[in-house]
Amino acid sequence: MTTTDDTPAGPALSSLRRARDRFFSGRPPGDGIPDDLAQAWRRARFFGVPRDLAAPPRARPPVDSSLLAAARPVLDRTAPTLSGALGLVLVDSRCRALWSGGGRYADTPAPDGMAGLDLSEKAVGHNSAALALRTGRRAEVHGPEHFLDLWQEVSAVSVPLYEPTAGRPAGTITVVAPLGEGRTAHPGAALAEATAHAIETELLGRARPPERVLLDAYLRQRAEGAAVVALDGSSRLVSPEAARLLSDETLARLERHATALLRDADTGPDTGPGPSPSPEERAPEEIAVPDGGIPVLEDEIAVPDPDGTGLAVRMTRLVHNGEVIGAVATVCTAARRARSAERRGHDRLPGLVGTSRPWRLAVSRATELARAAEPLLLIGEPGVGKTALARALLGPRDTPAPRVVDAAEQVPGEVPRWCQALAELPESEGYGGAPPLLLRHAERLGQTEVAALLSLLAERPAVPLVATHTPGAPTGPCLSRLLDVLAARSVTLPPLRERVEDIPDLLAGLTRRPSPGRPPLTWSLDARRALEQHSWPGNVAELAHVVREVAERRRATGPVRREELPYGLRVPPATRRLSGIERAERTAILEALRRHGDNKARAAESLGIGRATLYRKLRAYGMDRA
Repeated sequence: MTTTDDTPAGPALSSLRRARDRFFSGRPPGDGIPDDLAQAWRRARFFGVPRDLAAPPRARPPVDSSLLAAARPVLDRTAPTLSGALGLVLVDSRCRALWSGGGRYADTPAPDGMAGLDLSEKAVGHNSAALALRTGRRAEVHGPEHFLDLWQEVSAVSVPLYEPTAGRPAGTITVVAPLGEGRTAHPGAALAEATAHAIETELLGRARPPERVLLDAYLRQRAEGAAVVALDGSSRLVSPEAARLLSDETLARLERHATALLRDADTGPDTGPGPSPSPEERAPEEIAVPDGGIPVLEDEIAVPDPDGTGLAVRMTRLVHNGEVIGAVATVCTAARRARSAERRGHDRLPGLVGTSRPWRLAVSRATELARAAEPLLLIGEPGVGKTALARALLGPRDTPAPRVVDAAEQVPGEVPRWCQALAELPESEGYGGAPPLLLRHAERLGQTEVAALLSLLAERPAVPLVATHTPGAPTGPCLSRLLDVLAARSVTLPPLRERVEDIPDLLAGLTRRPSPGRPPLTWSLDARRALEQHSWPGNVAELAHVVREVAERRRATGPVRREELPYGLRVPPATRRLSGIERAERTAILEALRRHGDNKARAAESLGIGRATLYRKLRAYGMDRA
C-alpha cells in the first residue's frame, strides 16, 4: 500500500498477518484489507511466485546503466551516513537492482547484496519498488503487505527517479528498515526523498551538459532560418549564412564579448538594489562592434553586407542551471530586425510571464487591439491575469498612469462622474491628455453605471478604456448590451489549466526574493508534476496563493517536495468519471482537509462524518495516496 502521510491509516499489522494467512489458505483476505493490496497478492499468485522463495532470482544486469553512473556519486556519499539497519537499494525501470548498500536488510539474502536481483512483481510479488514504478509516486510497503515470507519483518519505502527529458520513471531509490511496532510511517521516507532529488539533479546535469545546451540553442536558431553564431568563450559554431555575412574581425569581437559575459557572470556585476531579473526576463543583449569604418550604432553591431543595406547582430546570453554558459548571436538585415522588434513588443510586455501558445496568442491579439485608442474588453475566468495584462497594455503609452476603477469596490456615482468628465473634454485635443481608464469587474456594474458607459461610448467611441469581465454571473439586458458593444474588440485569456507549460516560469516569477542567508525557493520534479495535474479553478491567483503558503510554512531546505504542497494539490485527479454529487463531495473533502491542515480527524468532524467513513471515501476517490 502506498502511503505519503506521516500517520498512515490502514489495517494494523496483526490484521494484515491474519488476512495474509487467510489468503494463502485459499480464503478471502477479508473486508478490512485494501483492494489494491489484495489484487497485488492475487497477481503474484497468478504469476506463480512462491511465497517461500529463499532469494529473489537473478536478472541480467544492463551493460552500461546511465542511471547507475549518475546515482553512484550520491549513493557513495549517502551510504556511509546510514545508521542502524537502514539500507539503500537502487533499481532501474525494469525493477533490476543495480546497487545496494548500508544496513543488513540491503545486503541480504545475496552474498554480494541485492545488486543484480530481479525485484519485479512477476519475480517477487508485491514490493515498494515495483509499486513506485507502477504508480509513479512514493510507495511504502510494510511487513505482511509483502507477498514473500522473506520480507515479513522488513519495511521499505521507494521513491521514483524521473528521467529529466522523458518524464517517466528511470528507476527507484528504496530505503529498507526493520519492521517497527505498529504500522507507522517509514523512518527512511525523508532520506529516500532527499536521495532521489540528488540523483535526479545528477541525471539532469548529465542529460543536458552546457555544451549540449549551447548546441541546442544553435540548432534551434538555424531551424528558424537565422544566420547564427554560438560561442562559449573557448569555441564557436558558425552557420554558413553567418560565415558569408560576417568578417573575421567581427567574429573575433563577438568571441571576446562572449568571454566578457562569462567573466561578468562569475564575478557578479553590481545590479543595484532589488531582485535580479530571471533568465527569461533578461532582454537579448546587443553590443556595438565597429567594422568596415561604418559609424557605430548604440547598442547594436553595425556591419556592411553585399547589398549595402547594413546588418544587425544581436547577442543573447544562454543560462543553464542558473549560470551563464555562453551566448548566441543572430544576424539579420535592418528590415528584418525592425519586424522582429515589433513582434517582440507585441509578445513581451512588462510584468507578464508565459511562453505557451494560448497565452502568446492572447497577448499578441490584445497588444494589436490596444494600439488603437478605442475600448478593449479582456474576458476570462477569475485569476487568469486580466488586470495584469491590462496594466501592461496601458503602461507603455505616452500618457499618465491609468486610472483604475473597480466596480466591485466603487463609490456610488463614481463611474457616471468620470464618464461625464470624459464626455466634456474637447474632442479635438484627444481628451486633453486624460489618463486611460482601467475598469475592473465590469460584471459588477450597476444599471446606472452601465447606462453612463453606454452613453459615453455612443458619443465618444474612441475613449481610451480597458475593461475586464469575468463570465458566469447572470447579466441583465443593460449589461448585456454593454458587453455586446465591447465584444467587437475583446480578447479571451486562457485559463491556467490550458497553459500548464507556463507553470515553471510562473513559479519563478511568483516566488519572492529570499531573505539574506536563505536559499531561493525551488521545486522538485514531483512537486511540479503535482501542480501541472491540478485543475486550478482559481488560475494564476490560486497558484500565487499556493506559492506564498508553501514559502511561509516550510522549514525544510532543498526543493519543495510534493508532500509539502496543500493536500488538494498532492491528490492526483480522479481516476474515473465522477457524478455531480461525487464531484461535490470530493471537493468538500479536499476543502475540509485544506482548512484543517490535513488533519483527518478534524476534517471528518467538520464534515459531520466518522473518521472511518472519511478514510473509506478517500480510498473510493483515489485520495488515500496523497
